Amino acid sequence: MPTLFRFAFFCATAVAIVYGIMWSLVVFVEPRERDVTVRIPSERVNPPVQ
Repeated sequence: MPTLFRFAFFCATAVAIVYGIMWSLVVFVEPRERDVTVRIPSERVNPPVQ
């Protein structure tokens, strides 16, 4: 059983590290707001009549 306990401890440690990284990204990183402009070709807006 010591090997199973060691494996479970390793998995729990890895999950805790990933959770800590995700939490720190949520708390400390602020997204920047910016305007987004998307150009649409006129052929897509006004298709030619055949």
